[in-house]
Amino acid sequence: MNAMDFDPWNPAFVADPYPAYVQLREEGRVHWYEPSRQWLVPHYADVSALLRDRRLGRTYLHRFGHEEFGRTAPPPEHEPFHTLNGNGLLDLEAPDHTRIRRLVSKAFTPRTVERLVPTVERIAAGLVDDLLADGGGDLLTTVAEPLPVAVIAEMLGIPPADRGLLRPWSAAICGMFELNPDEETARRAVRASREFSAYLREVIAERRKHPGDDLITALIAAHEEGDRLSEQEMISTCVLLLNAGHEATVNTTAGGWWTLFRHPDQLELLRAAPQMLPTAIEELLRFDTPLQMFERWVLDDIEVDGTTVPRGSEIALLFGSANRDPVRFPDPDRLDLARADNPHISFGAGIHYCLGAPLARIELTASFSALIRRAPTLRPVREPEWASGYVIRGLKELLVEV
Repeated sequence: MNAMDFDPWNPAFVADPYPAYVQLREEGRVHWYEPSRQWLVPHYADVSALLRDRRLGRTYLHRFGHEEFGRTAPPPEHEPFHTLNGNGLLDLEAPDHTRIRRLVSKAFTPRTVERLVPTVERIAAGLVDDLLADGGGDLLTTVAEPLPVAVIAEMLGIPPADRGLLRPWSAAICGMFELNPDEETARRAVRASREFSAYLREVIAERRKHPGDDLITALIAAHEEGDRLSEQEMISTCVLLLNAGHEATVNTTAGGWWTLFRHPDQLELLRAAPQMLPTAIEELLRFDTPLQMFERWVLDDIEVDGTTVPRGSEIALLFGSANRDPVRFPDPDRLDLARADNPHISFGAGIHYCLGAPLARIELTASFSALIRRAPTLRPVREPEWASGYVIRGLKELLVEV
């Protein structure tokens, strides 16, 4: 494969990676990509299977030291980021992952999420009303971003006056999930990790003294057979809920509307039959995946289509490509809001399947529903630009008028 076709630092590729994915899928099931020193996996069946394969891990530190695994330890000055990230569900493996997920699940129950529906609908309606009152604006900053941040802040019991801190911290931390982040990105992530952790430490101390009806209080209370979450595990869980809990929702909201604007027949169909919204949201998640790539370390040699991928390697599972694989999705480049058979992997699979997926679906349903009902003539002002990130892929802005 020509390395120029898959180029996650090229704005033209980020704006439309799908033609390169077609080529990747046609040319094989696994490809070595020298610029990021990763093995790229583009097919749905392989991505789905490898997400569940315990020979791969989000971390290797539960089994190997850095040198033993053939890797260099991160610089000591990055420690605040790695402590924060390394104690969260996303980057842990069993048995720590199993224990923490079980405890977090006691606090973050389906009932807790279901109880949020009226709150989410109220916040979404208010944001859409503000957009309408202004005659339009940037859908990304007026609706897509504030909704999930407000919902997570409400869940955690973060006072309204402090909520403006959350999105910048989250954005700075998420910069480290891009490929080969530079030193300035690392500095911003370390600073945000330190500040966010210190802030949450104060909130947790306050909740220990004065429990409330919020998720932080529930995390403090969650225990099983004498086991509880440590303070660091609670901090890392709260940060992960915010980071993971809003990036997918923000980018699916703005990107989803841009997709609908480019498919006016499907938008018309949805406006005429808003009861299609549940399947429509799944199709928007599949069609333009907010998280394009998910990485795993190879803990034991594996074989993909006759190619040995050795221990110590990093595999890049291409969600965006898998969700457009014609072997699994008939006519995958066609947006079909009525697509019923749609097992996309935008929320992952296996033990790291997104804990917040039910909440993300509630948020997406609320914002799309409010916009369809209250802004029936919503239209774009101009073609938007894509932000520079590839792994977490989204628009810079989406200017609309009503």
